[in-house]
Amino acid sequence: MPAIKSSAELRNNYNAVSQQAHEYREPIFITKNGKGDVAIMSIEYYEDLQGRLDLYGKIADGLDDIKTGNTMSFSEAMKKLRAGRKR
Repeated sequence: MPAIKSSAELRNNYNAVSQQAHEYREPIFITKNGKGDVAIMSIEYYEDLQGRLDLYGKIADGLDDIKTGNTMSFSEAMKKLRAGRKR
């Protein structure tokens, strides 16, 4: 269940909210005037999410290459890698 805090609670209890973000490794949703405003999270969790998004993007690119036929055999790939190392 997502954590929801008011902007006043964030302002008045920053250290506790920060600690919660680090302990539970999930975003905390901050409300302003009773409505959702922003989400905060620890830097570590943010970097983890960014890494996952990057990986998912690379997987999607690979699947697109397969669909378009932009592939090569394993032996061709190994030859290309070995040729690059000899430079």
